[in-house]
Amino acid sequence: MAKQVVPEEKRRRRRPTKSGTLLSEDLIVGTALRLLREHGSTGLTARRLGLALDCDPSALYRYFRGMDDLTLAIGDALIGQALHGWRPTGDWRADLHAVGLRIYEAYVAHPQAAQLTASRVTGRANELAADEAVLDVLRRAGFPLAETVRIYHAFIDQTLAFAALDAASLALPRASQRADDAKWRSTYARLPASTHPRIAEAAPLLTTHMVTSAYPTALEMLLDSAQARLSAGTRARRR
Repeated sequence: MAKQVVPEEKRRRRRPTKSGTLLSEDLIVGTALRLLREHGSTGLTARRLGLALDCDPSALYRYFRGMDDLTLAIGDALIGQALHGWRPTGDWRADLHAVGLRIYEAYVAHPQAAQLTASRVTGRANELAADEAVLDVLRRAGFPLAETVRIYHAFIDQTLAFAALDAASLALPRASQRADDAKWRSTYARLPASTHPRIAEAAPLLTTHMVTSAYPTALEMLLDSAQARLSAGTRARRR
């Protein structure tokens, strides 16, 4: 049987921790993000959180059903950070471009948390708000419902997939990051045209592009495709 989570208003009346801190979901999630940044996913435990918050680990279960529930809250918090201050402008392409970059940047700003949460479905308020916003932008742009869902699916999954991929690289030790980046110069740039003609031809560009994220390019390509489909649908309806 799942543990019962105490309603927020009742939690606020709880006594403070030993150091005088009043626990809250936001405080726990913020502390969890810090622990993930400092120790990685294996460092996020109820015991370590309790120590960081100066409370008994059992107190955390008044706010979350378990560590997996906390993981979902962390993912939802990242989406909340992404959406904070964003407002639709009425330009569907500019709006989706902004939302995509905001979500991607919020995740890669917390690479350890991104690895833990990018593949999860939280069902929480911020995730629902983001999904509603993207669907609304597409519908107001004139996309049919089925096309809206197809584009929404590709848009969200592409954004989170790139966030997870790039976060995994950022979460590596600095020495490993530098070694991976250097491979484009130490290996690829030195391959002879006699054996690898296409790599040799592209090497000057590869050494520049492959050490940066491809997400902005992929996002533009997805939006180009959506624009073309919208235009084709508009022309078909006019016939």
